[in-house]
Order: sequence, then C-alpha cells, then structure tokens
Amino acid sequence: MSSTDPLELLTQGAISIKGRMPWSSNVTLLAELALADATGLAVYKPERGERPLWDFPPGLYKREVAAYRLSEALGWGLVPLTVLRDDGPLGEGSLQLFIPADFEQHYLTLLGRPEHREQLQRICLFDLVANNADRKSGHCLLGPDDRIYAIDNGLTFHIEPKLRTVIWDFAGEPIPRTMRVAIDRLLDDGLPAPLVELLEPDEQEALLARGKALLRRGRFPKDASGERYPWPLV
Repeated sequence: MSSTDPLELLTQGAISIKGRMPWSSNVTLLAELALADATGLAVYKPERGERPLWDFPPGLYKREVAAYRLSEALGWGLVPLTVLRDDGPLGEGSLQLFIPADFEQHYLTLLGRPEHREQLQRICLFDLVANNADRKSGHCLLGPDDRIYAIDNGLTFHIEPKLRTVIWDFAGEPIPRTMRVAIDRLLDDGLPAPLVELLEPDEQEALLARGKALLRRGRFPKDASGERYPWPLV
C-alpha cells in the first residue's frame, strides 16, 4: 500500500484482478488497486461468486463490511478496512485491505504467546457478539505491525445461534473490564448508522441481545456440547 489514504484507494481506486485466493469456498480474489500514481492490494469478494447457502441469504459480502463496522464501533480495530464497491470487475462486492501477514502463523500458533492473549480475547468476544459461524484458526492473521487481524467474516450476524469457532481457550475466565466497557458502551450508544444500514432489524436486535448476555455472565462462555468447532480447523 502506498502513502495514499487506504480508504481513498479502496473506495476510488481502479480494480484489476491478480488471481484467485486459494482454499476459499466462495470466489475470493486478490485485486490490485490504482489511483493516480498510487497502488495497493485488496481482497475482493463479489456477490456473483458466492455459493448459495440454505441458512444465509445472498449478500455475504455485506456481512464482511458489517463485521468491519462492528469492530470499529467497539474500538478494537480487529477487521482490516473493508468497503462496499458496486463497480468491481465481477460486480458488487466487498473490498478489504490486504494484510501482508506471516501466513505461517494463525490462532493455534499464536495462542501460547502472552503478548497476543489480549488481542485473541477481543477476537473471541467479537465473534460472540457477531455470532460468527466460521472462525477458523487461519482467519487470525499476524500483521507486520504485530497486530492480529480477523478476516473472513461473511458468516456472521445470523439471528439464530450459529457460533462455530476454534477459540474456546478462554472459556470460564472473567471477561476483562476494558472489553466489558467497550461492549457496554456499544449497547448504551446504540448501533451506529453505518452498521444498522447493513443489518435487518431482527439481526440488530439479536446482536444487542448477545452483547447483553455476555455482560450479564461476565465470563467467556463454555461449549458444553463440544461441537461448536468449524471444519477444517485451520
């Protein structure tokens, strides 16, 4: 990414496809963006490339953007900058800033490092609030800034309990106060308009209910069934 503002490049840059990202069930493309003399890389997920699902409606790309907006509303900066574009080579979809991560690292390799514990706890809580149905280990990327980014957030915000995640290592532990404060602030202030416009009313209500339940418990939940894991794990 050049010194040009990433938001400007993502929202206005010309999009050219470099290739398809491996191991993706939906069409996920690496794109190069160009604006004047600035260039950068992004991940492009067009609606046209989405595989039909029985339990999620078309438009998973909007949930990718909604996940970014939720992360920003919580003040956690977990999801790379993600925007809507209706002028991509394959039509409407999401564009997410590409993170030049260390792709040998993922949740299961990062978990044992004390310096990453707080970031991973935030991703865990984020997934609980967003009702993430597909948090694989490889969806946690270690960026060059030593931040851990949460990617692949299309299966989120369902009104029914859909949680499937590899992150159960904090089960039963108290939720840190700073994280409870962030969730409480979101509940008090209400969901921001940019997030509301991407979610149905019942999805908004379910999101708020999940946040309230977390605050009532005050602890990371346990998976009594032992079945709420995605596959494959990584």
